[in-house]
Amino acid sequence: MIFIGLGSNLCGEKFDSPQDVLAAALQEMQGRGLVIEALSPFYKTAPVPKSDQPWFINAVAAIKTDLSAADLLQLLHDIEESLGRARRIRWEARIVDLDIIAYQNQIYPSKTLWSHRPKEKNVTELGQGGLIIPHPRLHERLFVLVPLRDICPDWVHPVLNKTVTALVEAVEKDTEQSLQVCL
Repeated sequence: MIFIGLGSNLCGEKFDSPQDVLAAALQEMQGRGLVIEALSPFYKTAPVPKSDQPWFINAVAAIKTDLSAADLLQLLHDIEESLGRARRIRWEARIVDLDIIAYQNQIYPSKTLWSHRPKEKNVTELGQGGLIIPHPRLHERLFVLVPLRDICPDWVHPVLNKTVTALVEAVEKDTEQSLQVCL
């Protein structure tokens, strides 16, 4: 399985809401050949790390593609740009954020590098072109874990060897992160 995390907390000039941005991103993904096999509900989530930004709308999609992980990442960046994303400051408010959460059971660049990366290290310094699989912080974030559990509750993190359900429980114990299902 390939999982893509989707997020938005701005709507820009073209869209009426972050939900509309994510709907456009999903449509763009399909228009560029990605097959969406499952989609979680949309969740309204507080920014992580905590800030005074608007809350995000987040979801996770399971997709199928013949693209390599590196080509998929480039495609996702192209879609972000087409929807109005400009990369300036890390963790800033954004129109859209599309991340590869997991790509089958691949570990990139390697299990050793993934497991021993310094937390403060910029991802582009570790993975070629910013590619780190599974996503380096997915196991710390309810806004990824809960939607992922919705669509694939038995998924096992290939490095940590824990189910997504166990990861959710661990984060819920140790964090004040909050999320709400969007109706």
